[in-house]
Amino acid sequence: MIQTLLLIIVLALLVSRFLPVRGVKQMDAAHLKPKLHSRHQQLIDVRSPLEFQTNHIKGFQNIPLPQLRNRAHELEKNKEIYVICQSGMRSMQAAKLLKKQGFTHITNIKGGMNAWRL
Repeated sequence: MIQTLLLIIVLALLVSRFLPVRGVKQMDAAHLKPKLHSRHQQLIDVRSPLEFQTNHIKGFQNIPLPQLRNRAHELEKNKEIYVICQSGMRSMQAAKLLKKQGFTHITNIKGGMNAWRL
């Protein structure tokens, strides 16, 4: 009984980490290309430096997810922020973190770099 309850709690916590956040937009990678040429947004790649060096989209700035909390001050709160990672999971965590820090214009790229390459 206790094991079942613990399992349910752990699963609920895991699922909640990856659910969409109110106020965070979701965008398919296919719709990202027209946004790359505007100066009215910030493009953030939250993958590791090695992942970023291996392959990245021109114009994106690398701020790895573990560093984002301490580097969020580098971002402008009044500009749209597009966040990407490899699959969309870390970028969703980044979007949640940014939302908690008072950013209001956040878009998560669904499917991340995996979807971008398709």
